Amino acid sequence: MEILVDSEFWRGRRVFLTGHTGFKGSWLALWLARMGARVTGFALPAEDPSLFDQAQVGELMTHVEGDIRDLAVLEAAMRASEPQTVFHLAAQPLVRKSYEDPVGTYAVNVQGTVHVLDVCRRLRGLESVVCVTSDKCYENREWVWPYRENDPMGGHDPYSSSKGAAELVIAAYRRSYFQAADSAGIASVRAGNVIGGGDWAQDRLVPDIIRALIAGTPVHIRSPQAVRPWQHVLEALGGYLAIAQRLAQGERQFADAWNFGPSDKDVRTVGWMVERLVRSWGKGSFLLDEGPQPHEAELLRLDSSKIRAALDWRPAMNVKTALDWVVRWHQSVRDGARPREICHEQIDEYRALIAPNEKEPVR
Repeated sequence: MEILVDSEFWRGRRVFLTGHTGFKGSWLALWLARMGARVTGFALPAEDPSLFDQAQVGELMTHVEGDIRDLAVLEAAMRASEPQTVFHLAAQPLVRKSYEDPVGTYAVNVQGTVHVLDVCRRLRGLESVVCVTSDKCYENREWVWPYRENDPMGGHDPYSSSKGAAELVIAAYRRSYFQAADSAGIASVRAGNVIGGGDWAQDRLVPDIIRALIAGTPVHIRSPQAVRPWQHVLEALGGYLAIAQRLAQGERQFADAWNFGPSDKDVRTVGWMVERLVRSWGKGSFLLDEGPQPHEAELLRLDSSKIRAALDWRPAMNVKTALDWVVRWHQSVRDGARPREICHEQIDEYRALIAPNEKEPVR
């Protein structure tokens, strides 16, 4: 298998990253900086607690605080960074919060995407843009078949529908403004439910479990039979980096939408995830939350055959290993390890899995 993520390609590359203070954004910033990229991040201040603060990610990059709903501020930051590659991750990422604040969710996830792409179409020297949406962008019919990239966009709740709308925005901008041979390539990427160390989001399964395990209290779960495509955050980020790299190298066929999901055997129920995580931690208990809950899809799977055919991309670890990595991260930090060092260790381990013959990363 060819090297999907080439460290030499990223060395010295100017990268603009929205949402770098979030969970996925922090991991991506750490990986890019590890390869020697010159990263500028643009995001709201990190929430407390956050991987961004724990791992002191801001020390490794140019950190700009701002709101993607403010077009003028965003454009000034993007122009100043003169990016060759843009990763757009800034979002309101939670289903439950979208019920509480639908206006804010649509403003960030849809209009924010419009702002990023509208600046991109006016930038010189830009080579690739990767916009991160969600597996929930599809019109979920609660069927057993996995969703393919050409299935209809939709979404029952504000969050899911905002991601479907963002996909329509991305496709429209690609067709309208990025067709010239010398224009940047624009891709959208859709991953499953990503997990990893340092995720502290509220109302998200694995962070909720970790908080309870650290505190020594029972884990409260809802919808134990709900099925999701679980995968480690580095699996998704490796796919995003591979797409951005190919676009920057002029491979226009990658200017499209792409699924990055786990293997079929790693599509697991919430109940299975809780039991496996508690067992990996070593101790703990869980309770089922009773009472009414806002609607969330019970069954969701992704078809990643398109990216397998195009890039021979496939998951490098199973969900059991992914959960063990999450536990190792949190228990190491609990026992005094530095969060950034644990992140670097796991990034290096993952890169060894996907490219065992690649040179050592930039230190």
